[in-house]
Amino acid sequence: MSDGNQAADFIYLIGVLVLVASALVVRRIPIGQGLKMFAGWVLIFAAVFVVFTLRDDFLALGERVVREVRGDSVPIVAGETLRIRQASDGHFWVDGSLNGEDVRFLVDSGATTTSISGNTARRTGIEPSGGFPVMVQTANGTISVQRGRAGRLRVGTIEREDFAVHVSDGFGEINVLGMNFLSSLSGWSVEGGWLVLRP
Repeated sequence: MSDGNQAADFIYLIGVLVLVASALVVRRIPIGQGLKMFAGWVLIFAAVFVVFTLRDDFLALGERVVREVRGDSVPIVAGETLRIRQASDGHFWVDGSLNGEDVRFLVDSGATTTSISGNTARRTGIEPSGGFPVMVQTANGTISVQRGRAGRLRVGTIEREDFAVHVSDGFGEINVLGMNFLSSLSGWSVEGGWLVLRP
């Protein structure tokens, strides 16, 4: 929120408090009782002001708490093993990082190579190789992709360096963790509603 909007909200709050104070004076309420009521109103309006001013932060925090509670994409570390809960859409999503930047991946054993969107590539500093594009088959049809390499890919405690990726705007905003990651593990399996990754 801009400083101008905050100033306007503050002026509005002061005006409301002055209105409440004048109403208390007109009703000739005893000073002690009036001060208590006035202090109560100040606290109420201050709380409303804080919530209104920081509403975007509270919404972001709420979304994060819901995701943490549901555990859809937060890997659980058990020794060296990672366990990822199946999401309500039936897929396995996991929060990882590319070159130190947070990235959410869809784990897809049907994808040969880990694939990222153009926006993700730009955000994480991954440059396409610039060579001839590769045609790959996706669930949405055949698309053209560029090869690239991530300096560092991290999922939970599992880390890979100089890691091959495909880059294309054709992926939309979905980033896919493919078989070139899964095959680098000592093992992986689906057990009940969990994807288990063994480094």
